[in-house]
Parts: sequence; C-alpha cells; structure tokens
Amino acid sequence: MRIHAVHKLYDERLARSTRPFLARGGKVERCLFCMLRKHLCICSSKPEITSNAAFLLVMYDDEILKPSNTGRLIADLFEDTYAYIWSRTEPNPDMLALLEDPQWQPYVVFPAEYAAPERVAEQVAMEAGKRPLFIMLDGSWAEAKKMFRKSPYLNRFPVLSINPEKPSRYKVREASKENQLGTAEVAARIIDLFGEQKNADVLDLWFDVFRENYMTGKMNRVLPEDNAIIQLHEYMASYT
Repeated sequence: MRIHAVHKLYDERLARSTRPFLARGGKVERCLFCMLRKHLCICSSKPEITSNAAFLLVMYDDEILKPSNTGRLIADLFEDTYAYIWSRTEPNPDMLALLEDPQWQPYVVFPAEYAAPERVAEQVAMEAGKRPLFIMLDGSWAEAKKMFRKSPYLNRFPVLSINPEKPSRYKVREASKENQLGTAEVAARIIDLFGEQKNADVLDLWFDVFRENYMTGKMNRVLPEDNAIIQLHEYMASYT
C-alpha cells in the first residue's frame, strides 16, 4: 500500500482540527485510505501505472476531509502527485519551492473563459528536459474560482483548459452546471491531451470504481454491482 501525498495531507489536516469535521456521512466507519465504507474498500484493486506527468493538488481547506473528494484518485495512480492546503495569505513554502523547481513546466488547469487570452494554452508543449506539472484547484466550483482569482503566484503560468463533450459521470455531489466534471475526470482529460491515452483510460476506470462503490455506500446497499471493477481488471489485463 503506497502512502501518497493526499493521505499525508489528510492526517496533517485532521491533526490540527479543533472540532470534528461534520460532513454528511461523517459518522460512517471508513477505510482511511480510499475513504469508502470499510466493506466497500477498493484499495486492493488499485492499478499501477507509469507516467511522465506530475500533479499539484491545491486543495481548499476542508476538501481534503471530504470522503467524496476525487483528487485522491489522481494521487492513487500518479506517483509524482503533490498536495497542499490553499491559503490566500500564507501559501505553503514547500509548494512555492515546487513551482520554482526547474524540472517542472507548470500548467494551471482551469476553464479558459476565466483567464486572459494570452495565458490560454491549446496543448501541452514541453520544453526540453522538463516534465509537466498539472496544477488542479480542488474544491467546490465557487472555491476553485476563489483560488484561481486569489493565488497571484499562479498568474505567470499558462492555463490549460478542456471542453468536456459529455456530462460528468460524477453523481456524488451536485454540480452547478451539467458539464462540470469531478477533479479526477478533468485530470483524465488532461492526461489524454498530454498524449498518455492509456493512463487517461485507467484513471477514468478507477474513477468509475470509486463512484460505483461510493454510491453503493451512500444508498446503504451491501455490495456494488462490480461492473466498474470488472471493466478495470479487464483493461489492466491488456495494459502495456
């Protein structure tokens, strides 16, 4: 079991809580890694991939504590995933150092309509010797917009946007717009744009596994239909 950045950030955030986090379903006994009900844990089915991409999850304060968060699914698969709590006035020094690291070529993943035209990138164009660092603003839509507007240290980076052709499959939370995707869904589209189609497929399938098991727990069913798990296993059997 690989302990990744989101697991560590969850522990750090929980340790400094002054009161219990009262999310819906907060009293349910959950796996501390996948955050699903224990009898619906998917950790043993987690696939393994290799990728040249990295992710930086900038998470709104309580987002890391929400069992419905899908940012952790990115960290499950992509080994080079970093996660920090967002602060308007005191951005994490380690996060700022990461953004300055010359090995990375950062892209802010956000809808192009909110960025100045000169910042919008149509594709992932890499400089020699660099790897992409895709910056995901992880929170509700209102929180993500706030982070985008009030994070001046991100203003110098290009904005990479997607135009989803299909509505989100994410039914765990209510979206304000039909075409708003979950964080992991967006990441899969970005990875596909980067040229790692198979990794995008695996992330999509892993998202489906999480969604199926989360909804099973939410509806108080005993077991999921397992369609998503079967599809993931079949795909991984042919994955190279």
